[in-house]
Amino acid sequence: MVEHRAVLHAALGDPVRLLIVDELMVSDRAPVELQALTGLESNLLAHHLDTLEEAGLIVRSHSSGDARRRYVRLVRDALGELKFSADKTPNDVLFICTKNSARSQLAAALWREITGNGAQSAGTHPAQRVHPGAIAAAERSGLDLHDAIPRRFDEVAVVPPLVITVCDRAHEEIGSDQGWWHWSVPDPLQRATKRAFDATVADLRGRIEAVFEVAERLP
Repeated sequence: MVEHRAVLHAALGDPVRLLIVDELMVSDRAPVELQALTGLESNLLAHHLDTLEEAGLIVRSHSSGDARRRYVRLVRDALGELKFSADKTPNDVLFICTKNSARSQLAAALWREITGNGAQSAGTHPAQRVHPGAIAAAERSGLDLHDAIPRRFDEVAVVPPLVITVCDRAHEEIGSDQGWWHWSVPDPLQRATKRAFDATVADLRGRIEAVFEVAERLP
């Protein structure tokens, strides 16, 4: 509707809010991280986030790690045909979660399938094996994780320029001060159901496709 489009354009008619949306196109961020990006005081940042939320452009959720922390996530479907750019062209990537048994393994497999580029995964406290639910979800999506083995982040010989944490705990443990991207993806192991693992695959697929859609728009 015209009225809704007008609300979107009004919400985005500010350079600071455009900067926030550009950042959220590729990475979820905590308000303190957005403060560092924009240089705004917390009350002024809160005003801009309220404006974006009222327009249906963002959602805020509590961390699955430190419950006192919140993450801001972009509602990509609300953007329609509006064009945005990113300041990085994604290529090889390292995905990190806590156990390296589900989210990061699925993300790396999806990245390789969708982009044709290299992808690795690792964990801050890796499990002994990839979770069977992740293996089954991968298989349902045409991916193969049968030979995947969890490993520690410090075992990665060469860390690529692009690192993406897909777990709030991992981000808060090692990534929040690194300038890495962060995707606040719920842990499917909390429910360990087919639906939870398939939802994780869908979430990760949508994020990866969105990143490459943004990259293709770069001049």
